[in-house]
Amino acid sequence: KMDGDDDDVPQLSSHTLAALQEFYLEQQQREGMKTSQGFNQYSIGSIEEDWQLSQFWYSDETALCLAKEAVLAAGKGARIACISAPSVYQKLKEQEGEDFSVCILEYDRRFSVYGEEFIFYDYNHPLDLPKNLLPHSFDIVIADPPYLSEECLQKTAETIKYLTKGKILLCTGAVMEEQAAKHLGVKMCKFIPKHSRNLANEFRCYVNYASGLD
Repeated sequence: KMDGDDDDVPQLSSHTLAALQEFYLEQQQREGMKTSQGFNQYSIGSIEEDWQLSQFWYSDETALCLAKEAVLAAGKGARIACISAPSVYQKLKEQEGEDFSVCILEYDRRFSVYGEEFIFYDYNHPLDLPKNLLPHSFDIVIADPPYLSEECLQKTAETIKYLTKGKILLCTGAVMEEQAAKHLGVKMCKFIPKHSRNLANEFRCYVNYASGLD
């Protein structure tokens, strides 16, 4: 028998092992929360960010501010569309008793848990939408294109212009100011949106109406 038989078996360091155990424990706690009665499926973070899909959720305060702005701008009995802006959608859904309806257009199929209000959306096919999404049928469209590129903004803009009756609330990088004006006729607001994690790029809001974000 060779004494060195076990030498080639990779051993995790105690630090890595502890980190791994902590990760699994957090995961179990999150799953436990989701099955407990007190879990709110509309709370921000109930569906975790997927950085590979360029997902970065807004802070609670920002999402609430944008949701309230959308309700105010849209008016009573309004229809609101959220394009690639799930944290604003979630905050809108938390506003129980408010007189409006909302849908979420999103590439990430995890959001299909929201049932009929979820519409699969790929900005590469901006007008590939269900027939029941009639043109100019939303009082306001809130959009946060996933990538800071003119191509992404331009294609998302096609969807926005198709859906909105007029009002647009766009969230994207400060570097996109010229392109946002060019493709959507929107102007930068004073309000600065914050994310739950700090991003390297400065983010801003843009509108094409007199808003409460200035």
